[in-house]
Amino acid sequence: MQTSKTFSIHFWLNTAKKKNGIAPVYARITVNGKRAEISLKRYQSVTSWDPKTKRAKPRTPNAPALNAYLDQVYADLLACHKQLLSEFKLITAQAIKARYLGEDEHQKSLLDLVGYHNTTMKTVLKFGTLKNYFTTERYINRFLKAKIKSSDIYLKQLSYSFIIDFEQYLRKCPSINRKQPLNNNGIMKHLERLKKLMNLALQLEWIEKDPFVRFKLKFTKHQRDYLSEAELQIFEQGILETEHHKKVRDVFVFSCYTGLSYTDVRSLTDHNIVRGIDGDYWIFTQREKTAQPVKIPLLDKALDIIKKYDNDTEINEKLLPVFSNQKTNKYLKEITALLEIYKNISFHSARHTFATTVTLSNGVPIETVSKLLGHSKLSTTQVYARVIEQKVSTDISNLRTKLNNKTLDQRPQQVSTN
Repeated sequence: MQTSKTFSIHFWLNTAKKKNGIAPVYARITVNGKRAEISLKRYQSVTSWDPKTKRAKPRTPNAPALNAYLDQVYADLLACHKQLLSEFKLITAQAIKARYLGEDEHQKSLLDLVGYHNTTMKTVLKFGTLKNYFTTERYINRFLKAKIKSSDIYLKQLSYSFIIDFEQYLRKCPSINRKQPLNNNGIMKHLERLKKLMNLALQLEWIEKDPFVRFKLKFTKHQRDYLSEAELQIFEQGILETEHHKKVRDVFVFSCYTGLSYTDVRSLTDHNIVRGIDGDYWIFTQREKTAQPVKIPLLDKALDIIKKYDNDTEINEKLLPVFSNQKTNKYLKEITALLEIYKNISFHSARHTFATTVTLSNGVPIETVSKLLGHSKLSTTQVYARVIEQKVSTDISNLRTKLNNKTLDQRPQQVSTN
């Protein structure tokens, strides 16, 4: 083939960098007259180098070890050339050099992948989500240094055992955030991000096999607290003395009757309140987390809270007086303690209360609840939507009545003999 005629490898001493009679050894790759040179990080005496054989002279010190190393480099460079041919890649001196040094796409590393993801996703992912990927990257760096004794690893070296070892490392290593130790679900989240990175590598054709193919993420299911109908009534009507408690209560109750998250409530303005197709007031907004458009008819209790703050100049253009997330959750814990509601309530509990207590328990179909929550998948809604025992009891009671009535209707009629 023409390619083989124009492809050559030879070794030489770079005497321009000679010091005290010692010069570095280089490999030179030539393809169609174009060259690429690689420093082999090996050194040899100029007087001990044979320019004809392009090897160290046999009887000089360290010659056998150096020549054996050069033979191995030669074989590796030939293998790189063969790989590029089999992949129908363009054969150039630079391409062979890049393959040998692991700098081409075929030899991408794990941190190359992480860097590519974090750079390209800046305009796609929310900052909070991207920040979580940065934390996962820090754990990966720690793991590579602690367990593999390396600063990086090639993607083609990743295997099922690498995933298992990384999981075990996360279970035993100290948490980056001391205030928030790693629990099982936190560990699964880091592995889930690594799994998504591997999917990206597959799409980019940087790997041929997904190391996660036999690995299953094992999340522990937790039942998040929410307010029952009776507790929601206590929360709404309970006596609170301080102004900040009253404001946090109003915003939380508003979320209980709209299903909006903290971030989405905080971003609401008067422009989000419009007349719907039924002539009543609706909220037209977009979920910050997923960018899903959401249209929510305003229930009376939510509308009353909006009207309460209509002329509040302190909140500027915002619809409601929303404190920081940290303060809001702190005040919520104080409020539940004052009202003797013994549950671990955070602002996100309002979303669960809307799904469970306000809508599903009152017969709203789960498909409608899913729309109101701004979910693209019904399975996501099922995490929030837990039908309480009272609803189950009522539904079964209705079913029992229907079945009993059918039984009565199906009894044979007695025929009179008179």
